[in-house]
Amino acid sequence: MAKWQERAELLFKTEGLEKLRNSNVLVVGLGGVGSFAAEFIARAGVGKMTIVDGDVVDITNINRQLPALHSTVDLPKIDVVGDRLMDINPQLQLTRVKEFLSPERAFEIVTPEFDYVLDCIDSLTPKLNLIIAAKRKRVKIISSMGAGGKMEASKVKVADINSTSNCYLAKAMKKKLKAVKIDKLKVVYSSEIQDKTSLRMTDGSNFKKSFYGTNSYMPGLFGLYAAETVIRYLLKNDIQ
Repeated sequence: MAKWQERAELLFKTEGLEKLRNSNVLVVGLGGVGSFAAEFIARAGVGKMTIVDGDVVDITNINRQLPALHSTVDLPKIDVVGDRLMDINPQLQLTRVKEFLSPERAFEIVTPEFDYVLDCIDSLTPKLNLIIAAKRKRVKIISSMGAGGKMEASKVKVADINSTSNCYLAKAMKKKLKAVKIDKLKVVYSSEIQDKTSLRMTDGSNFKKSFYGTNSYMPGLFGLYAAETVIRYLLKNDIQ
């Protein structure tokens, strides 16, 4: 056991650390949700991870994203987050994929070698492609729904997508999943009603047509819930 894992071993036990060390996780999207989720996964001691993101740090990311600092503006998120993960665990077997996920690449990247996929994408089309790829290949996946326009931490939970409410992204995703005959999906979502006045439209680049205002803590909380679900599953304390 590495010295930095001393406290984790007290809780996970030696066999738990070994299970995490032998696990392989895919995190797609390193924004507000994914950056925190990836860090929690790394700090838990997962031995192998692939991270996927094609974006650079924008100054508007600073209010909510782990890699976003004034000193990192315009740097690729994959580099900032990747370097940070390796600094946390130098033994981590880390693969970095610097690209926006196209439909074809989703099916290439997701393989049965992964124990779990964390979908932290905030655009509908690539999100759907990743979910379809994981479901078709029978790889476990947890998908983050909309953290934007929300303020109440107590309303965040993990559930099947069919049990969600007050989430426009989940509502749209349910229709898309029904069309491709996917009837179950584990998600992180908030049941709080979104603040419609915080909505802004975009030019539609990178599959993103709009976004909601976001605070400092909600994306990180979504990432925490996603990481908890994955870590407890890998420890065989599965949340069904």
